[in-house]
Amino acid sequence: MRRIALLLACAAPALLGAQSAPTDPPALAKALSQLERDNAWTLQKQVALCEIPAPPFKEQQRGAAYRKELVALGYADARIDEVGNVVAELRGAAKGPTVMIAGHLDTVFPEGTDVRVTRDGTRYKGPGIGDDCRGLAVVLAVARAVKQSSLRFNGRVLFVGNVGEEGPGNLRGTKHLLGTTYKDQVNYFISVDGAGDDIVSRAVGSIRYNVHFKSPGGHSYGAFGMPNPIHAMGRAIATISDIQVPRSPKATFNVGIVSGGTSVNSIAMDAAMDVDMRSESAEELAKLDVQVRKAIQDAVAAELARWPGSNKGLSARIDTIGIRPTGAQSDTAYVVRTAMAAGDRVGLRPTIGASSTDANIPIALGIPAVTIDGGGSGGGAHSHDEWYDDGPAGHRGPQWALRIIAALAGVNP
Repeated sequence: MRRIALLLACAAPALLGAQSAPTDPPALAKALSQLERDNAWTLQKQVALCEIPAPPFKEQQRGAAYRKELVALGYADARIDEVGNVVAELRGAAKGPTVMIAGHLDTVFPEGTDVRVTRDGTRYKGPGIGDDCRGLAVVLAVARAVKQSSLRFNGRVLFVGNVGEEGPGNLRGTKHLLGTTYKDQVNYFISVDGAGDDIVSRAVGSIRYNVHFKSPGGHSYGAFGMPNPIHAMGRAIATISDIQVPRSPKATFNVGIVSGGTSVNSIAMDAAMDVDMRSESAEELAKLDVQVRKAIQDAVAAELARWPGSNKGLSARIDTIGIRPTGAQSDTAYVVRTAMAAGDRVGLRPTIGASSTDANIPIALGIPAVTIDGGGSGGGAHSHDEWYDDGPAGHRGPQWALRIIAALAGVNP
């Protein structure tokens, strides 16, 4: 009911159509048909790109291959910027908005991961095959169809393969694109990320810490009676686990990695934990941050108080390993309505949700943005069993992306 009300509330852009869809301009119709006809090419590129390793901060090899593909398609100006983003520009035929469409080059998998893709019928399996080799293939397929159909947009379109979307990357690629290279130049941003037919319209912000607890350490028997970093960390984790967070706006916390110690009979010299906090609300995220920091400080104080006769110290250092901004964008925003209507036009039934994606950066900057799925279906993201299945209508993913661009940038007759 929410989606129906949303579509009825505002008139869809002219190119998208609703109950009675208008006729597409010939070049747009040609490009859309090509995306269906040449769907095997899209899948082939998806697999080929996925078999090029792209660990965090080491996307160079895949980026070079992506640039080569764009150059071969006729984008002679395709380039790699200072941080590793691949960018190709299609200049507008008239005055119109600038639209950036991007898939991310990096994966979560460390160097040395076997990235070979296997196939069983229509199902492809391999690390990153959906997230985000699918997005990269969709952007590439759209760039190809636009060029080969001689489709011209009123506005400028930027085709991008960006670095640093996954956790450690901290959205560094998109930050550079929108904060440096194209600062104040992009009117709309589209990220294509993963498989399916959903839309991310709201940005889930996050704060991530690596927390180190340190003391001199000692023998578990001979030095007993001194503060223990691992015990202090345990106190902090226990307190964090009891934090109460609202369901709406949703806020979450997690201690995801713990480490420390040298042996079972040693009081550790250090212990460490990685903490993740998330929310759609900047206010709730800030409140949660205060509580987590207090839990860490109180844990140190409690561990020191437990051993008042000791002269050994104990400290905690909080290192920031990632901050992703939240952003306020209504589900009735023009870019969201455009994406919804475009999905309907190609036969998809997208739903709207919130997540942490490259769209966080433009949304936080006030640039209208969405992250869309790339069509087909998939599962097992961020695992070695990740899979993608194009099904009978995987081509609708690239068609969806193209229709959104056409509506936002405008088609030149």
